Amino acid sequence: MADRDLDLVLLGATGFTGGLTADYLAAHAPDGLRWALAGRSADKLAAVRDRLGLPDLELVVVDSSDPAGLAAMAARTRLVVTTVGPYQAYGEPLVAACAAAGTDYCDLTGEPEFVDRMYVAHHETAVASGARLVHCCGFDSIPHDLGVLHAVDRLPDDQPITAYGVVRASGTFSGGTFHSAVGAFSRAGEMRKAHAARRQAEPRPEGGRRSRAVGTRPRRDSRLGFWLLPLPTIDPMVVARSGAALASYGPDFRYSHYAGTKTLPYAVGGLVGAGAVGLAAQVPLTRRAMLSLVKQGDGPDEERRARSRFSVDVVASAGDTTVHTRVSGGDPGYTETAKMLAESALCLLADDVPTTAGQVTTAQAMGQPLIARLEAAGMRFETVA
Repeated sequence: MADRDLDLVLLGATGFTGGLTADYLAAHAPDGLRWALAGRSADKLAAVRDRLGLPDLELVVVDSSDPAGLAAMAARTRLVVTTVGPYQAYGEPLVAACAAAGTDYCDLTGEPEFVDRMYVAHHETAVASGARLVHCCGFDSIPHDLGVLHAVDRLPDDQPITAYGVVRASGTFSGGTFHSAVGAFSRAGEMRKAHAARRQAEPRPEGGRRSRAVGTRPRRDSRLGFWLLPLPTIDPMVVARSGAALASYGPDFRYSHYAGTKTLPYAVGGLVGAGAVGLAAQVPLTRRAMLSLVKQGDGPDEERRARSRFSVDVVASAGDTTVHTRVSGGDPGYTETAKMLAESALCLLADDVPTTAGQVTTAQAMGQPLIARLEAAGMRFETVA
């Protein structure tokens, strides 16, 4: 990539989460990083640049639906970061451009159908070009993926490993996240088809190893003191793919994923609420009504974000050894997500990470170097006694 005049382009910089990511890069990017802001509106991009106080920052005007413009942008830079979602609707042209150009790619998607479709359509192209396509570089799914890696690295790798993760969070989710979630609920059939197509195309783990996301029922966990509510997010799929790629996860790796609540009424309320949203998303009229209540690009103010927190507890066992890892930080939906996305990009650009290509997870592509970056940035990865 010696002929590229940019190191990083941030697409979606005029949105709420994109703006926070731009803020983070402006404050933490290393000296000499050649980066640019990209989006549809030159005026809005200029306003972001003025707010950052970086008058020399380049602006790239491009639409997420313009394959030629995206290809030209991808050919200029080593890495593209995108916050433009829902990715199922807007994401594929950029993935295709990066895969073809050998340009690394990071996003914030939590949409399983999109990730599976991108694997089938563009993984092999990216392998050939050397591009690393890293989805889910925010709260979906870094705390879970790297939390499991942190725990597994403290276990023997010659025995079966069973792990479960439990997330607790306060705060609100972004408008983009809500629109993506409702869209995913409304496309259950398409999501199953995309998953089946991926399973046909994706090779099995080497050496006869196995790695699976395991569904379970709600239960009370005496170790953590929480009621555990199975959580139908993309996180267990990402963790299982890391387990398939990395031999340190043992010969037979199983992972279960939950939300944790202190009391049974909250657990029951969570089940009822998730079910209601899922059912409403199936009907076009109620789906449109839900989406109209939350605008994309909206988010809470800094004071509200400062009051938000998250924790992810991972309990992993191999034989007689059990390890409990806790990942924790501030506002999950916005502030920490922007931090995780930006640090993922900087890690891929600057750190000594494994040699990978194609669609890869954060644990597979970056692993411990990204954990070290996030710890230095204020997130905690700790082994709990």
